[in-house]
Amino acid sequence: MNEKTEINQEESSQVENVEICCEAEQACIEEATLNEISSLQEKLKESEDKFLRAYAEFENSRKRMEKDKYAAVDYANESFAKDLLPALDSLELAINSIKDEDVEGSEVLKKLKEGIEITINQFNRAFSKHGIENISTGGEFDPHSHEAVMQVASDVHEEGSIVSVFQKGYRYKDRLLRPAMVSICKK
Repeated sequence: MNEKTEINQEESSQVENVEICCEAEQACIEEATLNEISSLQEKLKESEDKFLRAYAEFENSRKRMEKDKYAAVDYANESFAKDLLPALDSLELAINSIKDEDVEGSEVLKKLKEGIEITINQFNRAFSKHGIENISTGGEFDPHSHEAVMQVASDVHEEGSIVSVFQKGYRYKDRLLRPAMVSICKK
């Protein structure tokens, strides 16, 4: 019986050792699994962050492209309008070169002046219809809208105010098509 007890104790000791080993293995597996889960969660967070950043960049690009598209549509006629300005300038020079006393004696000159005035009015109505307007040249010089081509002395005007206009300026919606060329007062 003694032998049997010894074998049972030995088996029992082996079973305990196996159980301890199993528990240790189970702890190692659980720790490895927890480390792996933690690592995977970290990678998932990094991937989510990359995705959110890429998505935000995509949305910003989409919005920027949409804004650019609308601006291109809104300002599609800008270069065409710039090309028409010299023709309007020429008509205004022509009308200003015809003196009232010359018109008095000539019916042809009177009709010519009237035709030029009608054409200028049509240009101005078309420009107005499409958002093109004259830049005001009365009062103070504005470097954002006017281009000072000379300074003149004047007792009638205040320093920095516009004395005369050499060429009209125009604005298309909120953009400057061409600055007004002016002379300003210098004291």
